[in-house]
Amino acid sequence: MVAATTVRSVNGMTARWAREAVGEAGTVLTAAGVWPLLALLAGPSAGPARAELAEALGTDPERAPAEGRSLLGALDAADGVGAAAAVWARRTLALRPEWRDGLAPGTLGELTGAAAADQEALDAWARRHTDGLIERMPVEVTPDLLLVLASALLVRTTWAEPFGEYPLRLTEGPWAGREVTALSRSGPAASQVRVHGTPAGPLTAVRVEGDNGLDVHLLLGGPGVPGGEVLGHGVEALAGRYPAVSGAAPADGAGPGLRVTTVPSYDGVPRLDLTTVRFTVDAAHDLLKRPELFGLTAAADTSRGHFPGISDQPLAVSAARQQATATFGALGFRAAAVTVMPVAAGSVPPPPPYEAPRITARFDRPFGFLAVHRASGLVLAAGWVAEP
Repeated sequence: MVAATTVRSVNGMTARWAREAVGEAGTVLTAAGVWPLLALLAGPSAGPARAELAEALGTDPERAPAEGRSLLGALDAADGVGAAAAVWARRTLALRPEWRDGLAPGTLGELTGAAAADQEALDAWARRHTDGLIERMPVEVTPDLLLVLASALLVRTTWAEPFGEYPLRLTEGPWAGREVTALSRSGPAASQVRVHGTPAGPLTAVRVEGDNGLDVHLLLGGPGVPGGEVLGHGVEALAGRYPAVSGAAPADGAGPGLRVTTVPSYDGVPRLDLTTVRFTVDAAHDLLKRPELFGLTAAADTSRGHFPGISDQPLAVSAARQQATATFGALGFRAAAVTVMPVAAGSVPPPPPYEAPRITARFDRPFGFLAVHRASGLVLAAGWVAEP
């Protein structure tokens, strides 16, 4: 199980990153793939880099490497999740034994200095650990590269209740006139709808349950609320920081995308009619464009060394990138991300006897999503669907 303190730290980084990185275009990001690499760097760091990494991670640098390894181990053991990390070091780089020996078994590989061969080895690792969803490591290997730290995260789930799929031409909102692949299902799942009161106004959240302990939360804010705010407040809502009511309780229209009516019923149980769109989003992130979010401002200063606990040779972070993808379809959800940090010099019956609420939820304009490990509440991936 992922430690609650780590969940808070990773989810906090997710919320901050989403607020900064999500604009009008679709995207997907995973702080759960960045956090373990930053933790691995924090332990052997020194000076301003150490203080910045500690602040970004929300943990003590001395404990960070162990917490990063624990996070990766817990994720890799979770049903539907694959997580891995690796380090490649140049043959000529003398690593401190205490840092090298602290790496998980099988983590350390070698950079030969033959750029083409090393690139193929790293690309093959990325493909292997993401089932081919990420084909290339998001870094260019050069002959002078000394050290590469990488993580891979793969998330897969099948919906407990599948969606029906059909073509639909939208007639309202930003996507009006667009032909989309609509996903729709109906059932007694009104408890999966929440409306949260946030500083940006009401936020509708619908949980789509996977069959293996993973869920995807669909998030819809009011018209005009930026995607970064929708996702940031969605993470906060997941942690219980905003008041919420179930979808059956509010008056009609109290939540974005929601309509509540009363219909004849055989059992009196509220029902949910959910309509969304099939989507795939891809993203490439340069973490050094926002180094303060990840505690990398000082660490990226190549005029001096910042990691004396790794090697006597002065080392600095020369790049930090993430390649990510996510697909939401009729049968399930899958997402993958690879993060790299090179270090350089889901008969006629009798009349119904009851009436019951029917909640109609439509995600037919730009919306956000969070892929969440149900037991811990850890956000594995966050994204914004700008185009159906």
